[in-house]
Amino acid sequence: MRNQTRVMLKFGVAMLAVAGLVVAVGVPVGAHHAFGAEFDPNRPVVLRGPVVKVEWVNPHTWIHMEVTNEDGSKQIWMVEGGTPNTLLRRGLTRDSIPVGAMIVVDGYQSKDRTARANGRDVTFEDGRKFFMGSSGTGAPRDGRDVTEPPR
Repeated sequence: MRNQTRVMLKFGVAMLAVAGLVVAVGVPVGAHHAFGAEFDPNRPVVLRGPVVKVEWVNPHTWIHMEVTNEDGSKQIWMVEGGTPNTLLRRGLTRDSIPVGAMIVVDGYQSKDRTARANGRDVTFEDGRKFFMGSSGTGAPRDGRDVTEPPR
């Protein structure tokens, strides 16, 4: 009887471990965050410079750009955009943001004051302008998102 109890106990522990693993695997690793969790609506930034890298990944796209500071030093900024699918619907593709392209990004700096921003608009040298930012989730209702209902 004692051996049978041990076997049942081991079986139960193994089943709990398997169940825990199944639950853990089902949880997405990179959680989606609200604008207000990372970015400061009271810290608008305007960034100008060439694109050095584009990450076209879920849940957010990232444009890395080289910005020249007032003292002449260079700094790489990471600019978060909407999801690839959302940007594609707006007419923006990975290929429309080539490395080396000069862009201007209007956005909001990260709360931790690092060289990261949430991009609201990206403007290309030829004057094309795209809304690339997050809507809702604490993002400023600044009229830039045409899909946002009026207040």
